[in-house]
Amino acid sequence: MKKSVFITLLMVIFIACKSSDHGSIKRQQATVQGTTAGKMILGAEQLDQYLALLDGKRVATVVNQTSTIGETHLVDTLRSLGVNIVKVFAPEHGFRGNHSAGAFVNNGKDIKTGLSVVSLYGKNKKPNAQMLEDVDVVVFDIQDVGVRFYTYISTMHYVMEACAEQGKKVVVLDRPNPNGFYVDGPILQPEYESFIGMHPIPVVHGLTVGELAGMINGEKWLKGEVSCDVTVVPCANYTHDSMYLLPIKPSPNLPNMNAVYLYPYLGMFEGTNVSVGRGTDEPFQVVGRPGFQSGFAFKPRSIPGTSDHPKYENEICTGMRIDDVANGDLFTNPRMKLDWLILFYQSNKEENGPYFKSFFYKLAGNKTLRDQVEKGMSTEDIYKSWEPDLVKYKEMRKKYLLYP
Repeated sequence: MKKSVFITLLMVIFIACKSSDHGSIKRQQATVQGTTAGKMILGAEQLDQYLALLDGKRVATVVNQTSTIGETHLVDTLRSLGVNIVKVFAPEHGFRGNHSAGAFVNNGKDIKTGLSVVSLYGKNKKPNAQMLEDVDVVVFDIQDVGVRFYTYISTMHYVMEACAEQGKKVVVLDRPNPNGFYVDGPILQPEYESFIGMHPIPVVHGLTVGELAGMINGEKWLKGEVSCDVTVVPCANYTHDSMYLLPIKPSPNLPNMNAVYLYPYLGMFEGTNVSVGRGTDEPFQVVGRPGFQSGFAFKPRSIPGTSDHPKYENEICTGMRIDDVANGDLFTNPRMKLDWLILFYQSNKEENGPYFKSFFYKLAGNKTLRDQVEKGMSTEDIYKSWEPDLVKYKEMRKKYLLYP
């Protein structure tokens, strides 16, 4: 896609965001579809590419509310075609996407289908041998947002690892990465590995889940350096410069494209004493804390299934609303913005308590970024410190790209 067309589309997105008052992703999708040339075809939509792999097999799915073909859930589509689905594995936020971030997802039974739902976000984040005993093939189809600490890719890692150990096949139905047009941020260091960061990749990794699956296998990142039997069904008519507006919100607190674009860097605030608007109508679009000098205010509240007991619940937070799509900066010179992270650190007062929490290390993937902010380094100097590692990563990334 030519840059001029790309920028035009981005401005259409901004207009859609503003006109809908940060409305649903579904409305934004309808606004932009008419401007795109050619039809992008998702992996899940290309049934002829993978149905033969499921024929006569006992199938488990790793899916959530984003796993649809048109208006129909993938599970319903496959069952209607006679595929023998024996269970559903549920990631963070659950099978239907109605659990808050970090809330345990319990095992149960899906009311609509009667299928057993096995949680992969609770006591067991990795399927065990018993869970896979009655399974031949696992189908992974979840919309990701291209950020290292978004846990769906960690779930995919554990599913691949378990299937490799138990001799089961995995089919990944690929979907576009809405933040796939750039790569940025610090690379995860091994000592900070956790479920919110399992791989030595930058915060904005520039891969689809299908490409990452190839990288996980190719770089021998699975435990014991085992290799998973994975088939990736790629998207058709997609490149990393393609615009893709998510038709369904990928998790409860990413309600629109503005939040999706801001998430890589506003997510860093989760490891500080600043609220990112969980418990408001604009999560990951506002930042603030009590006592910050600003005329903009919001009050977080508990919202069942979206934000249970958010930071500063029922307290007035002052800060700012961030409309990063407005100036187009993110798209003409894509970078992880650090200005707000530094601003709130510099304005922190004793009564606010410590600015950084230990959780910040896991989000950043290192201790260095916190030290750099505390030492007063400029954003440009911080960016330069990332470059050597990013150059090496981008070179490695080339081996696994499925799309230009």
